[in-house]
Amino acid sequence: MNTTTASTRTLLTAAALAAPVWVVVCLAQVLTREGFDLTRHPLSQLATGGLGWIQIANFVTVGALFIAGSFGLRSAMYGRPGGTWTPRLTAIVGAGMIAAGVFTMDAGDGFPAGTPAGPPAGMSWHAIAHMASGSIAFIALAAAGFVLGRFFSRAGDRPAAIVSRLAGVAVILGDGWAMSGGRMGSLTLAVGVTSALVWLSAVAYRLRGNA
Repeated sequence: MNTTTASTRTLLTAAALAAPVWVVVCLAQVLTREGFDLTRHPLSQLATGGLGWIQIANFVTVGALFIAGSFGLRSAMYGRPGGTWTPRLTAIVGAGMIAAGVFTMDAGDGFPAGTPAGPPAGMSWHAIAHMASGSIAFIALAAAGFVLGRFFSRAGDRPAAIVSRLAGVAVILGDGWAMSGGRMGSLTLAVGVTSALVWLSAVAYRLRGNA
């Protein structure tokens, strides 16, 4: 194995690890943080309170893994359909996640424990920045799903193409339902976005095997 191949595999490993880290850290907090209810509270709200540093670190770490992985994707997909935009969109996802970790949501609706019920009276500047960062990451993540759909279609892998497009649709539906105020919107958002992140990591792992 030459140095270039080893470097590409290492970078793809970073992207492959990103979603599993996200899922494990989020799930551990969902199950243990007092007062947190995924049907009412978005995962981003875990970044508030005394233990909020855990979710902040989760955002930043996973974002950095996706940014590193984008360079591996660029090398592994070079010259192929989707080989230009998939790495770029993955890097945007990573940057958006880091920004979403730096700029936290406001406490609200009973979380952290002791916070009054209902939404906060106003939205802080950092909560607005968080919303903007998250929106950019979601758009890039959805777009990556459709770009990967084209990539796998051209490669003749119809099942992977379908899953890629479904990942993009999952982000759009999950975010759209949450933004519309739909019942359990935070849960649908978490499922949609996490599903797409898992698929992006799975694609990186798959490409790693061919690098």
